Amino acid sequence: MNETTRNILVTGGASGLGRAVVEQLLDRGDAVAVLDRASDGVNGAHHVQVDLADTRAAEEAVAAARAHMGVLDAVVTAAGIDECGAFGAVSRTAWERVIGVNLLGTAAVVRAALPDLAHPGGRVVLIASTLGWRALPDATAYCASKFGVVGFARALAAESRGRPGVTCLLPGGMATAFFDGRPEQYKPGADAKLNDPTVVAHSVLFALDQPVGCEVRELLVCPAEETSWP
Repeated sequence: MNETTRNILVTGGASGLGRAVVEQLLDRGDAVAVLDRASDGVNGAHHVQVDLADTRAAEEAVAAARAHMGVLDAVVTAAGIDECGAFGAVSRTAWERVIGVNLLGTAAVVRAALPDLAHPGGRVVLIASTLGWRALPDATAYCASKFGVVGFARALAAESRGRPGVTCLLPGGMATAFFDGRPEQYKPGADAKLNDPTVVAHSVLFALDQPVGCEVRELLVCPAEETSWP
């Protein structure tokens, strides 16, 4: 547990990895605001419903969270969506929405929070994916967005010089609702080895808890028998 309570904003905090991060932060005494499209969140966290594909709304949601909890100490961007299928078969609207949520929404949230975070001890943890380093067919939108998150994280870290500290987390497959609703060919097989998101969430807290002047710039966390990496 932290000796000092921090105000931390988590996007996508109503489910999956984001929810696991929120629960662990609350358990140790941090104050948490969640930005999510879902109408409800985690008990104990301040919830702001927002569609992160709307970048203006994303910035306004950050302002609303800040007005409720005070100056932000850290941001974790865990919101993410996918649209599987061959590039020519995925509609323009669906393809661009993935970019909008995963990349542009992420940048909008960080931009809005940056005035609070641009000091020693401010932290940003950007959640990418193993598909931010490796490309697969029928995943052009997701790969483009996550490659973009990796590039954004690297450039932001070079620019910020620790104010804020920037970490890019690249998780492999996790047992979450992320795969629900997909056609069967795009779901993990019955024998797939997937990480528990609560385990991966420990890595987020590890990055957040580095001392001032020390950063975990990139962190790959995947199952021992990861099928999407390397």
